[in-house]
Amino acid sequence: MRFRKFERRFSISAQRLSVRPHVPWYIRWAIAIPIILALSGAVWWAYDIGLELAGFHRGQAAKELEDLREKVMTLRDENSRLGSQAASFERQLQMGNAANQEIANQIQALLDENTRLKENLAFFQNLPLAQSENESELSILRLKVERDSLPGEYNCRLILVQSVKQRGKAFQGNMQLIVNAVQDGQKVVLQFPLENAPQEVAAYQLNFKYYQVVDRAFKISPDIAIESVQVRVFERGVREPKVVQSVGLS
Repeated sequence: MRFRKFERRFSISAQRLSVRPHVPWYIRWAIAIPIILALSGAVWWAYDIGLELAGFHRGQAAKELEDLREKVMTLRDENSRLGSQAASFERQLQMGNAANQEIANQIQALLDENTRLKENLAFFQNLPLAQSENESELSILRLKVERDSLPGEYNCRLILVQSVKQRGKAFQGNMQLIVNAVQDGQKVVLQFPLENAPQEVAAYQLNFKYYQVVDRAFKISPDIAIESVQVRVFERGVREPKVVQSVGLS
């Protein structure tokens, strides 16, 4: 035992050496690359076989994808065409509705005019043929003031009739409307026709022998509330009105 310790202590101990053969790096890569390629090919082949077994065919999928793209393009074109047709039909429908509304308005206007003509006919059929004691030379009959379709617009309708004694004699003059109204709590008085509107003044001129149906439109501010309208008829050359009559809003 002591001898072994002495031998370990004073003897020279050397490490064991192993001898390995040296292989250059290019030989290693030359061996590794084919192996890697072989493994990659095997993996890709296994993946492709797996897709085939699962029912996925690459060529068929590409063809189906191309077919789907063509169908999408076809549907887009069809959608664009149908959209254009829908817009055209909508425009035609709007035009048709507008035309129908215009026709309906014209029919209603004709019906209203026919009603007025019937009323006038009945009125004239009942006119007296002989002069009465209290009959004035000029009379205002069927006076009516109504709202029109738009705010602030009104129509004044009346019939001017000469007496039996005056019939056949030409009456020439003009008519005037005095509108009594309220605006913002204040009384206001408006006159038609406006003196600075020559065309409007001309529209209020009168010229008849037996009778004249008068239908005049006038326009005021929508915030004005009419209380009454007074009609004044003047004979040409006379400052005082020949006949005056007032009426409320119908």
